Amino acid sequence: MRKLVAVVAAVALTVTAFGTRADAAQPGFAIKYERIQGAGGIQIGAVVLTPTGQGSGPFPLVVMPSSWGVPNLEYVGQGSKLAKSGFQVISYSSRGFWDTGGGIDVAGPPTVADVSKVIDWAALNTPADTSKVAAVGISYGAGTSLLAAAEDPRIKVVGALSGWADLIKSIDPNETVSLQAVAGLLAVGNITGRPGPEMQSLQTKFLTGRYDEAIAEAKVLGPVRSAQTVVGKINANRPAVFLANAFEDSIFPPTQYTDFFTALTGPKRLQFAHGDHSTPEVPGAIGLPNETWDELVAWTRHYLTGADNGADTEKPVQLKSQRNVWRGYDNWAAVGQPRTTYLSKGNLQTRPATGWEKGIAAGVPTVADSGIALVSGALQGLLSIPTGVATPLIDRSFAGVWSGEVYPNPTIVNGSPELHFTATPSVKDTSLFAYLYDVNALGVGSLISHKPLTLRGVTPGKAVTIDLRMEATSWEVPAGHHLVLVVDTVDPRYLGRSSVGSSVTFSSPASDPAQLTVPVAA
Repeated sequence: MRKLVAVVAAVALTVTAFGTRADAAQPGFAIKYERIQGAGGIQIGAVVLTPTGQGSGPFPLVVMPSSWGVPNLEYVGQGSKLAKSGFQVISYSSRGFWDTGGGIDVAGPPTVADVSKVIDWAALNTPADTSKVAAVGISYGAGTSLLAAAEDPRIKVVGALSGWADLIKSIDPNETVSLQAVAGLLAVGNITGRPGPEMQSLQTKFLTGRYDEAIAEAKVLGPVRSAQTVVGKINANRPAVFLANAFEDSIFPPTQYTDFFTALTGPKRLQFAHGDHSTPEVPGAIGLPNETWDELVAWTRHYLTGADNGADTEKPVQLKSQRNVWRGYDNWAAVGQPRTTYLSKGNLQTRPATGWEKGIAAGVPTVADSGIALVSGALQGLLSIPTGVATPLIDRSFAGVWSGEVYPNPTIVNGSPELHFTATPSVKDTSLFAYLYDVNALGVGSLISHKPLTLRGVTPGKAVTIDLRMEATSWEVPAGHHLVLVVDTVDPRYLGRSSVGSSVTFSSPASDPAQLTVPVAA
């Protein structure tokens, strides 16, 4: 650990020398490595950036907790820009990681309290105006910032990029563990930090195959670590909240953010673009040009300093399609109008189709899946390479497949598709995975949205009614393409419960027709 602290300090001091070479009369910044006392007396490793050549202050304060597994140098690029434009900035390693003491408590109360301790330290040791504070972070830093805003009324702005508002809905959507995401987080946490008792207990259960026990424990810990639980306190403090995320985020998927955004009553912004976890904003953190950070900085400047820069006049919801077109909306409900089609034996049609059944064997994968965590979404966001499938190759013995009519005109799927149907599993535990594809005339599909769901402890042979809200998207379907819905029982990204030798029967009772509702932009 001493070597680690020395390395971080050396890098910070190197940047210090670089940052202070500018003429003192010109706007610039000074940068120092500091040790700050956190909650419970631990030492926090922080990079402190102070404006120079801009008067003596006080300067609005931006506190930046680091992402999971990333040190305090994460935000130095963006922090340098902020300091040079008049913000006092403190970028620090989160509790239990790198050069900060304590153990990783998965955004527990001590980690949240560290934000307030950093603000306290800034009031005494920097020319910061701690009545004007922004808490800004990516991923783990985003979740921490949101939780801190519920506890500390000095925080007037929150920038939560690629974060979570509901931890359990993120890592265990519909009772289906996001296996690749959880395994990756555990691995990175052990490599870059020191797991605390909470994390140690969870990962011991997870690694020894006691998944139900791990999830039961996570469900106890999760609400305390979810901003959705304390949205009332956030609303009472009334910070201006800026939320951004990627549609294909494989760790913190976007729909849990839409629920939280809707519940906020203060100034708020929701911005979604295509990509995987943090890919839309990481370049900006290191100082490269970035539209997410440009919007966030303008938002921060307006709500901390009162700058008349138009940040409060833009539509609160901003969605970027896969064709890189931004569109703004007044609220989440306005992004798309519901268009319902009904599932027949193999098609999506405009009128209810009832009385049919479609049985599939469970526990066997098909060529339809959601891709690889952190890879597939990044390819979509950075290179416009979607998670694809050749729909004729989907084995109908192991999947239900329903094809819609060809769109005569370009159509924008905007929002969260919803699926309602009846399933009858032959065993008590079965996982289902729904995929919605944009398919061309050759049958080649691009994944628009997906969602898992696990039926646990049901009565074998008894029909179950299922309502499944899929992940949010903004996807331009070209004229001549059509939508294809696929439901199967295995996806490598998730810890599924489907067993080989079992089966599932899909049906559409006369009193409750199976249907797919797709939100379409006007």
